[in-house]
Amino acid sequence: MWSVEAMEARSVSGLLLGSFDEVWERQRARLGGLTQEEYLWEPVDGCWTVRQTGGTWRVDERPREDPVPAPVTTIAWRLWHIASDCLCGYLRGGLGEWPLDVTGWEWYGDVDSAIAALDRSWEAFRGGLGHLGDDGMWSPLGEQWGPYAPEPWAALVVHALDEVAHHGAEIGLLRDLYAHR
Repeated sequence: MWSVEAMEARSVSGLLLGSFDEVWERQRARLGGLTQEEYLWEPVDGCWTVRQTGGTWRVDERPREDPVPAPVTTIAWRLWHIASDCLCGYLRGGLGEWPLDVTGWEWYGDVDSAIAALDRSWEAFRGGLGHLGDDGMWSPLGEQWGPYAPEPWAALVVHALDEVAHHGAEIGLLRDLYAHR
């Protein structure tokens, strides 16, 4: 933990991005050795996952409102959510270009392509954030963000940090459960 003096000397951008980098490093390390079987493993019936449909791979689409309780999701589905739905989805508004060759509900059926896509998504999102600086972190998201337009980029960074951290933890738990099944 940083001292008050050290925190005062650091920029908001530096604190947010430093935290994000630490979370990313933990999550990314947790994916080491992920197998194809583990990637698509469905620990319970009715999981949301990635399925081949008509020659393409697609995630099971979630409804506008998640059911209660929400279905368990596979590692494949969670990687799609983090990479495509979240990190790439947050690129709008001038933060960066879409780095993937899939969009929407499309995703990768094989683990190696999915992890490579996750890495590209992270690099694009993190690269865009790195250019904001403190002033940019406090500037509004802009009209592309609809009702969130007046919110600062810093709020989006905190939200993205939450998404990556909690879905990364869920992936870690699925990996632990898979190893002890």
